[in-house]
Amino acid sequence: MATAERATTTATAERPSGASPAAAGSAYGRATAERTPYAEAARELLRETLLDAARDELQRRGWAQITMGDIAAAAGVSRQTLYKEFGSRDEFAQAFVMREVARFLAAVEGAVGEHLDDPATALSAAFDVFLTAAAEDPLVRTLLTGDEAHSLLALLTTQGEPVVAGATERLSAIILAGWPAVDPADARLLAECLVRLAISYAALPAGPTGMTAASVTMLLGPYIERVLAEAS
Repeated sequence: MATAERATTTATAERPSGASPAAAGSAYGRATAERTPYAEAARELLRETLLDAARDELQRRGWAQITMGDIAAAAGVSRQTLYKEFGSRDEFAQAFVMREVARFLAAVEGAVGEHLDDPATALSAAFDVFLTAAAEDPLVRTLLTGDEAHSLLALLTTQGEPVVAGATERLSAIILAGWPAVDPADARLLAECLVRLAISYAALPAGPTGMTAASVTMLLGPYIERVLAEAS
């Protein structure tokens, strides 16, 4: 009897103040359901560690001078572990470039969110944020420097379809989240145009980023206004 009383007391003490047993059980169930499985969390941590190691190495030298062994050593794992996770050097490079593009798109999403009441300004701000980050980030300059055979430039140009497709999908989602009434086809067309322009301008800068953003806005502004007018 005493044991049962102690168990009841313990359960009550662990329950949030004012919560019924049913509510506490429900909250526990949700927390359990939302928990990331260990294997998945461990794999994600491994991938991020390896990609971070590559980023650190690229801060010091070009991609052509970095081996998979260098990346594995910097991450504190074996070369076999690196290859098991990514398959090949090319697949690793693709994953790395995709992650860096995602970082820039997160900044773009923030810029768009600050100007939802003025789509043209949102476009200009987003393009400016992307190009400014691309110009100031030493890693991006490393990615874009050198010939395509010995750098990661090919993954943004001649072999850039996966990057363009992934960035287009993300940017299209950003546009639709900000202006839900826009036709998805129009959002995708605008997103792909912006992605291809951004890659082109980042690889071959043409004047100050502010001027470039203003030029793109002047060119695409009328299209945005038409799309929004048709959606309203």
